[in-house]
Amino acid sequence: MIPQLRAWHDTYGKAGLTVVGVHSPEFFWERSYDRVAAATKKLAILYPVVQDNDFAIWKRFGVWAWPTTLLVDRQGIVRYRHIGEGAYDETEEMIRRLLAERG
Repeated sequence: MIPQLRAWHDTYGKAGLTVVGVHSPEFFWERSYDRVAAATKKLAILYPVVQDNDFAIWKRFGVWAWPTTLLVDRQGIVRYRHIGEGAYDETEEMIRRLLAERG
């Protein structure tokens, strides 16, 4: 998932896409800020990553599995959801459609 997010960030960032990673820890040892910061550096993640230790974002968007991809439009409406790996072409097509809606 991270290579695709990185590619979409690089490809569509200037066109208006904002990629935000949300880290909701599965295990207690994943809650450390230092570990999350080190992982983002090691994986060369340049887009922002939010640490969601209390699962507030997870709950707000009805997420129940890792990974889940959401595309939210400029009005804050979830327009696309994919659970699990894969569907990268479908996701990218929806990114293009949403960016085209900007006018």
